Amino acid sequence: MPYIPPLSFAPVVSTDVSLYRSGYPMPLNYAFIRDQLHLKTVIYVGDKDVSEEYQTFLNEQNIAYHHLHVDSCRDSDFSRHVDAVLRLVLDKRNYPILIHSNKGKHRVGVVVGIIRKLLQGWSTTGIYQEYGNFSGGSKGEVDLEFITMFETELIVKRDLIPDYVKTRKKS
Repeated sequence: MPYIPPLSFAPVVSTDVSLYRSGYPMPLNYAFIRDQLHLKTVIYVGDKDVSEEYQTFLNEQNIAYHHLHVDSCRDSDFSRHVDAVLRLVLDKRNYPILIHSNKGKHRVGVVVGIIRKLLQGWSTTGIYQEYGNFSGGSKGEVDLEFITMFETELIVKRDLIPDYVKTRKKS
C-alpha cells in the first residue's frame, strides 16, 4: 500500500525534533502518519469538530490531540490560541508534532509564519513567500499583517526548548 501524505504536507523543522504542517488528515493518510511520522502530538487549528474516525485513529496511536477552535486570524481569541500552540511547540517532550488546519493554507500558514518569525528568526520576506506558496498565491493580507504584528511574552522552561529555537537572552 502506498503512503499518501495529507494535503499540503511539509516538514517545518526536521533537526533534533520533527515538526510538520498539513491540511486535515483523511483515512487514506493514516498509514503515512502512523508509519512515517510517529507523532506524539497533533495540533488542529480549525473550525470543524474532530471526526469519530480521526479521533479513533489518534487514540489508537496514542497521539495527544489539541483542538484550537478558530475560524481565522480575525477571531478575537486567535492570539491566545497561537500562544497555546507556541507552548506546545516550545516543549521538546511533545515531538514529533503535526500542526494542521482544514486545507493546510491560511490558519496553519499563520501559525507556521509565527514559528518562523519568533523561533527561527526568518525574514518577513521568507515568511511571506512560504505563506504564498502554500496559500496558492492568494496573499491573505490580514494573515500576513497578523504574522508581522504578532508578539508574545511567553515564559517557558529553557531546558525543554528544542535545539532549533533561536533563544533571546534577557538584557
